[in-house]
Amino acid sequence: MSESRAALRYAKAILDMAKENKALVAVEKDMRSIVATISDSKELKDVLASPVVSGASKKNALLEIFKGCDSITEGTISMLVDNKRVGMLNEVALKYIILNEQLKGKGVAYVTTAVPLDAATEKKVLKHIATITSDEVTIENKIDESIIGGFILRVGDLQYDASVSNKLNNLKREFSNSL
Repeated sequence: MSESRAALRYAKAILDMAKENKALVAVEKDMRSIVATISDSKELKDVLASPVVSGASKKNALLEIFKGCDSITEGTISMLVDNKRVGMLNEVALKYIILNEQLKGKGVAYVTTAVPLDAATEKKVLKHIATITSDEVTIENKIDESIIGGFILRVGDLQYDASVSNKLNNLKREFSNSL
């Protein structure tokens, strides 16, 4: 089973449990915190991916970092560590956010740029996204200087990569293949 499908299954189970316990808002807040924390910390990504660091150490570190989270979130972290799937915690959190937004009738568009979006550009992006999807969409801007320029847009399962780094990689591939 692919990691993405497994993450989606975990996210659906968490969403069902959060609905049952009337904790949708709290768990969504926790999941957004997890995504933000993991995205901002290369060291944390490395620790989660490391086969050298024990599962117990990963669990203790994550529970300490996300202290005060809802019990469902803490259970999710423990379950992923116990099942040796902690490396997909970020993806599970992202899938949960998407599913919860769909449940509310909203969508999340992730726009990755080299610099923060200004208000005018954000409005233009929202206008174009409205033509793609019929849902109400909110924009979450991620900053990644490694894309050099342009943007990467992700809405649900759709992704459009118009970054300079992607275009440079495509040129490099074309040159390599033509030699």
